[in-house]
Amino acid sequence: MTFAVTGASGQLGRIVVEKLKSKVGPSEIVALARDPGKIADLAVSARAADYDRPDTFDAALRGVDRLLLISSSEIGKRQVQHANVIEAAQRAGVRKIIYTSLLHADVSPLDLAIEHRATEDRLRASGVPFVILRNGWYTENYTGSIGAALAGGAFIGSAGDGKISSASRSDYAEAAVVALTGEAAPDAIYELAGDDAYTLTELAAEISRQAGKVIPYRNLEPADYAAALTGFGLPADFAKVIAGWDYGASQGALFDDGHQLSKLIGRPTTPLAETVAQALKA
Repeated sequence: MTFAVTGASGQLGRIVVEKLKSKVGPSEIVALARDPGKIADLAVSARAADYDRPDTFDAALRGVDRLLLISSSEIGKRQVQHANVIEAAQRAGVRKIIYTSLLHADVSPLDLAIEHRATEDRLRASGVPFVILRNGWYTENYTGSIGAALAGGAFIGSAGDGKISSASRSDYAEAAVVALTGEAAPDAIYELAGDDAYTLTELAAEISRQAGKVIPYRNLEPADYAAALTGFGLPADFAKVIAGWDYGASQGALFDDGHQLSKLIGRPTTPLAETVAQALKA
């Protein structure tokens, strides 16, 4: 059986390929990226595949049995890009597609959910058996800001007291490998999130504990948070989007207590403290 992974040059894709190599032989893995040269170090078959060029997927998916479609990073272009991949998979005779969607995509208030819902609908219409992995937030989405918080003396955001059930990229990558290599029920949907939810106040407290420095959480109105992010050098439009996601967290958009992720991977999800420690070491 041949397994293919899109977006293999990305942060999640690389981890998936490495974990997949521990389950199946490298000769059974096809890593897909716009520039195959960037994934040569993965030591598997590397093929060119551009989300914006469906013809590249016709060649890239030749002989592929199961495909992990990692959602594109290009917000606003995802619906078309994902449809390109799904249609190419149909033409190539791919037997199963695993797709990384968004936690509670069917009801999520986050603007990110719109393109994910459209992709899920396209999968249902494709006739190709599928598994949908509705991934929650990566803990790294927040721990990536630890350096700025230490430098500025506070962790800022707009999540209020919203509970965030995040997990590490490694956890989600492991779930993808299980779905890709296992025998999940046809057209299964998994709501994937971390075992333990936290607020940003609690995250700031954990950073403070490990750093030996008091780093309070400072909650801002979304417009003020967006302005602060713009001040840090982010484009204004993207800063507004990030602030909107954080506000969505305050409304419960990033919370889930179903524990489907830990059940799928057969172990507890990575504790917040561990991911914070990794970020501080980096």
